[in-house]
Amino acid sequence: MTILTPDAPAPEAFRDARAAVDRLNELYDLSAGFLQDAFNRALRDGRPEGRVRAFYPEVRITTTTFSHVDSRLAFGHVPAPGTYAATITRPDMFRHYLEQQIGLLLENHEVPVTVGMSDTPMPVHFAVARNDDVTIPQEGAADFPLRDVFDVPDLNTTNDHIVNGTHITLPGEPQPLAPFTAQRVDYSLARLAHYTATDPAHFQNHVLFTNYQFYVSEFESYARRMLADKSSGYTSFVSTGNAEITDPLGDLPPSPRMPQMPTYHLKRPGGAGITLVNIGVGPSNAKTATDHIAVLRPHAWLMVGHCAGLRNTQSLGDFVLAHAYLREDKVLDDDLPVWVPIPALAEIQIALEEAVEAETQLEGYDLKRIMRTGTVASLDNRNWELRETSGPVQRLSQSRAVALDMESATIAANGFRFRVPYGTLLCVSDKPLHGELKLPGMASDFYKTQVSRHLMIGIRAMEKLRDMPLERIHSRKLRSFDETAFL
Repeated sequence: MTILTPDAPAPEAFRDARAAVDRLNELYDLSAGFLQDAFNRALRDGRPEGRVRAFYPEVRITTTTFSHVDSRLAFGHVPAPGTYAATITRPDMFRHYLEQQIGLLLENHEVPVTVGMSDTPMPVHFAVARNDDVTIPQEGAADFPLRDVFDVPDLNTTNDHIVNGTHITLPGEPQPLAPFTAQRVDYSLARLAHYTATDPAHFQNHVLFTNYQFYVSEFESYARRMLADKSSGYTSFVSTGNAEITDPLGDLPPSPRMPQMPTYHLKRPGGAGITLVNIGVGPSNAKTATDHIAVLRPHAWLMVGHCAGLRNTQSLGDFVLAHAYLREDKVLDDDLPVWVPIPALAEIQIALEEAVEAETQLEGYDLKRIMRTGTVASLDNRNWELRETSGPVQRLSQSRAVALDMESATIAANGFRFRVPYGTLLCVSDKPLHGELKLPGMASDFYKTQVSRHLMIGIRAMEKLRDMPLERIHSRKLRSFDETAFL
């Protein structure tokens, strides 16, 4: 069978990161444009005479010596001599990230990187994903089986083997240079657009997760105040449906559909703003959101949700700063065994504690009046208190847990798994072990007084993290023995 492919330039060595990313852009546009044109012709004229195939671009590096780098740096260098490569998608969207990572490789190893076409086919679904006017027909809807002509997503290259530490490099193959393959990234970009109803390009480097819609209106109010303050550095606010305003009084039309995970972006140049994701209730949603946001390589993500307080000395509205997690959520057990510890990250913990101090005007020993630091337990059963409780309560007591929710351990564990700095600051909204259940009357008073303050603490913490050097935030505690050079 004839295979129709675009004519691509030969692989070329680069010693300039910007030029290397320019070439990645050129190659990506060549492949994606070729597939888009071929797909449109096939829908219009029928099955083409041959198989249509285009490939992802790749960047690779070969080094024969160990690097001599600052031992404090957790990324930006390969662990040993050899050849390493990564397939790349959407280099336009990841330009800043790619220039930074390639630049570090060039600096630390003093050898060029090579940019060319990989041998990994680009699925037609991902090539046309950015064109809203094109819809991939369902199997049987076209005049010919789509997979007989075009490449479709392949689970052999769409997996988490690299980040899970289970990837095996076969003899003669390059070792992985990045934590995700291009197809894995494209898969997540498509899922993010679906679940959040916003373009992944709007996501900022600092992500707040919450499990209550009440935080959304407060976030929008804060965003409008920041847009009114020209010195804030924030430039626009994006709501569901990609509705974007730069005027603090601008109208935000309702989304044509309410997504599963409504997401909002307060943007700054260079992705230095804040994204808020309402993941709803449950560890499955928390895993889904973080599985896909991880490919964007955010600088940090924090959980600012509600929890059940487990100590009688706590009051509704008190804060819990998690320094450990009791993982009974179960959704990550196959990817990250429960025996793997999830450490607290000093930079995140300090930023959160300082943010609480700034917002409450309490510090030192006085801060203990409203904030506990301790273990947070995350379960997979929202109505756990309706079951026979002697077993769960005993485990909670033995773990020294001070709070319980359904999402925090999942978000922290996936942060650890994906090497994304993480943290948790929860707000006590009920005390089921002590007869204070989350009932409508109690909840409404609580929400009115606490949501705004809690959200502002999360925002303050993110702004502190934004001002830290990237190499400080990305702790070596998140890195394994043989890590990918790319963050």
